[in-house]
Amino acid sequence: MPVPVRVFLVDDQQLVRAGFRMVIESQPDMEVVGEAGDGDAALQTLAVTGADVVLMDVRMPVLDGVEATRRLRERPDAPKVIVLTTFDLDEYAFAAIKAGASGFLLKDARPPMLLDAVRAVHSGDAVVAPSTTRRLLERFAGHLPDDATPPASIWAGLTRREHEIVREVVRGRSNAEIAGRLFVTEATVKTHIGRVLAKVGLRDRVQLVVLAYETGLVRPGAT
Repeated sequence: MPVPVRVFLVDDQQLVRAGFRMVIESQPDMEVVGEAGDGDAALQTLAVTGADVVLMDVRMPVLDGVEATRRLRERPDAPKVIVLTTFDLDEYAFAAIKAGASGFLLKDARPPMLLDAVRAVHSGDAVVAPSTTRRLLERFAGHLPDDATPPASIWAGLTRREHEIVREVVRGRSNAEIAGRLFVTEATVKTHIGRVLAKVGLRDRVQLVVLAYETGLVRPGAT
């Protein structure tokens, strides 16, 4: 029997945590290994408690989810983070993605969507459609400057085909759609994306879309 995915819950509302716990623990392949009511408490507990995926609220007292995500992702063997937000297109969700989260979900997401997200992130995928991330970027990119943004030259080592695939990813297309447009197999697309992520030092497609906008490889509103 496979080892269950270890999930850690971070939210300042106890009832919200209880609801998530009930959903997660209803699954044979998942278990809740701990919970916290703010980002600081989460960091302290996660320093001694192993977890694979953290469900992280963004608006909390003491230490918000954005900063908690940033600090957590700096640790060796850090768990993946899914940020939770009340409103779609929330600037805090965008900031959390920049801080290293693998994606975001609305708090009112249906249980099957939440469970699929945990499994997807644990397997190494992102849970935010690149098209959704693109909307976030087009709305907020100009308002959240980052002095540590890498230079545009970070893309210099990519091949022509890898540049093509990056642009298709930014347009929000799936691997299957990219494969169809470029007349290659899905496996080939997945291989190219993996090589691109390795070359530019990123974790997933969401971070790839963020970097493409921050470095000017694509511009808000461009298609």
